[in-house]
Amino acid sequence: MESSDRTPNPSDADAALPDSPGSAPEASPSPTASTGGAPAGVAFPRQPYSFVRRGDRLSPKRQKAWDEHAGEWVLDIPRVMTDTSVDPAYRLDREAVFGRVAPLVVEVGSGLGEAIVSHAAAHPELDHLAVEVYKPGVADLLMKAAQAGVTNVRVAQANAPEVLEHMLEPGSVHELWVFFPDPWHKTRHHKRRLVSPGFAELAARVLEPGGLWRLATDWQEYAVVMREVLDGADADFENVHPGPLADDEHPDAGWAPRWEGRILTSFERKATEAGRIPRDLTYRRR
Repeated sequence: MESSDRTPNPSDADAALPDSPGSAPEASPSPTASTGGAPAGVAFPRQPYSFVRRGDRLSPKRQKAWDEHAGEWVLDIPRVMTDTSVDPAYRLDREAVFGRVAPLVVEVGSGLGEAIVSHAAAHPELDHLAVEVYKPGVADLLMKAAQAGVTNVRVAQANAPEVLEHMLEPGSVHELWVFFPDPWHKTRHHKRRLVSPGFAELAARVLEPGGLWRLATDWQEYAVVMREVLDGADADFENVHPGPLADDEHPDAGWAPRWEGRILTSFERKATEAGRIPRDLTYRRR
């Protein structure tokens, strides 16, 4: 969920925050364009954002969690334009941030934090980085982490492609998760989809050899697109569960089994109740 991408539901992977970066231009008008307080000389992204941010007002419970834990668990990321950008010079010092160097799990679009907090509690030997732009979602994650007593979760409130391109060192990620990103149904919005050949290149950059990229979506058409994108990147990835795509006689063929490490979230339950079938994909970095 690149901050749960689903615009109607703030628990999804690419849900929204203030200042609407989702409406940002696809290309800078000039190499020195500067808008909305961005430093002079900083160009705007060449690609549209895969999320649209809405309001960031917090309920009293979420505000309390933010006040108590954001300073410790939400990374202080240098920005260069919007408040979800990442300074290209910034690198994550994992030992300084986590107090150790352990295998790193990164979830793009952690939503309300259900999956990553549950996994962090079950796997204290792993470090976890949640990438999420939606502030109420981050606050909910902080609340869950505090209740679970986990100390191996940190949050990057930032645009995921910039996190993978700049913040994380090559080969530094043990597992990468993208669960239920916004499918951007309309054809004219497909360019906003997170899983694309360009994003696959960034995923290949940060994953260690043998590292896993786990994906899930409840939209069949997007599931097929995801598979086409990753199969097209076969120099970097191999499908852990290869096979022909499903047909009428074998509706579950060609997909990974549901990963038991992904807890059943309220979002996935609602999707299933609505008649959509979640599809899993698992690819290994060559």
